[in-house]
Amino acid sequence: MKPERSSKPADRELAEVVAYHQGDMEAAIGTLLEDIRHLRQQLAFAEGAMSRGITRGWRPSYDRD
Repeated sequence: MKPERSSKPADRELAEVVAYHQGDMEAAIGTLLEDIRHLRQQLAFAEGAMSRGITRGWRPSYDRD
């Protein structure tokens, strides 16, 4: 299955993710959720390794504002 052409980059990305999973939306969502978990873990590791002086008090946000 080939991704459909769309004018918006987000729509193209969505089509590519679904096409990668041969149209299986549950598999696509599962993969994206695994990616989120992995990236949150990486963010937690980075936060632990950063000193307050380097970030000038900035702390990463795990949720959208």
